[in-house]
Amino acid sequence: MPFNFPEKVSLADEEFRLLSTFIYEYCGLYFDEANRFLLESRLQNRLRTYHFDSFLKYYHFLLFHQDRVQEINELLNVITTNETYFFREQNQLDAFADEVLPDIAQKKARGKQIRIWSAGCATGEEPYTIAILIKESGLFEGWNVDIIGTDISRQVLKSARKAEYSPSSFRTTDASRIKRYFKASENGKQILIDPIRTMVHFGHHNLLDKKTLGLIGERDLIMCRNVIIYFDRDAKAKVINAFHRKLCPGGYLLLGHSESLMNISTAFKLRHLSRVMVYQKPGDIG
Repeated sequence: MPFNFPEKVSLADEEFRLLSTFIYEYCGLYFDEANRFLLESRLQNRLRTYHFDSFLKYYHFLLFHQDRVQEINELLNVITTNETYFFREQNQLDAFADEVLPDIAQKKARGKQIRIWSAGCATGEEPYTIAILIKESGLFEGWNVDIIGTDISRQVLKSARKAEYSPSSFRTTDASRIKRYFKASENGKQILIDPIRTMVHFGHHNLLDKKTLGLIGERDLIMCRNVIIYFDRDAKAKVINAFHRKLCPGGYLLLGHSESLMNISTAFKLRHLSRVMVYQKPGDIG
């Protein structure tokens, strides 16, 4: 007898509380009542995969099933927002290239090493943009350039490592850069050239996981843009505190244009650059 799956499964109050709490405790993403419909709609296909006619059954699967770890990864893939593209937030990138990179190059000239972390890197456009700007600066020839991109979604990291992009990833990228750093593929996508692709390494990381945080070494700059807006205040504070620990003295923290540390942390000083403001850990890079 065929299984008659309902056209849409409704998310009851208690189910919403259980699932939203589970997600929050696992990765810090905060779904309040205003985002209830979003959670309900994004999880419909996951319920269909297992022929669950209630969110409670799905919740129990996440808790107890032998395949729970794999399903949690699938859950994260569908609830996280991975909207990104090359050279996003141009004003900040101009400040990064014209002011931040020269400062780091000058202060770290003796050790000749620059270490950058793109946290919540999604499909890789951000860390690869960083790599291109470092290459174009000409300041780091012969240096050890260490760029790591991390994300909680294994699916987007797989795409990032592949480094193959559709036109939507180039909405603010000029044609000369596309020609210089990419090769057209037969399927109409653009493939990043190896000299840039190999400058970046990727790793799976939950920003609230202290264990995996220990695998990331000290950084001169952390870029985490349009990520903490999905966290509540407590989760934001934990993430920012982790960034503070990972930054070297004088290290930079670059957030998204709509994000700030107001009412979250006083551990950073606000530095005014030509067109943007960035956060900096007190002390001198050296």
